[in-house]
Amino acid sequence: MYTAINGIYENGQFTLTETPPAVKKSKVVILFLEEQGIDQSIKKRSGVKLGSLEGKYQIPEDFNEPLDDLTEYM
Repeated sequence: MYTAINGIYENGQFTLTETPPAVKKSKVVILFLEEQGIDQSIKKRSGVKLGSLEGKYQIPEDFNEPLDDLTEYM
């Protein structure tokens, strides 16, 4: 099984930005991305925080009701 883990290489050291799965020993393959790839991954992590959209969107009362378009299939 393959697992991808993000990290940053700087001054001869790797710093993982994610926690890897619990394994005692494993082979690894390290891919070096262009510098702009690092900036993009950092921006992705600083995205929307949980709860920050509270009160901005409402779910309609009939959200769980069957759709009329699908009545012939039910």
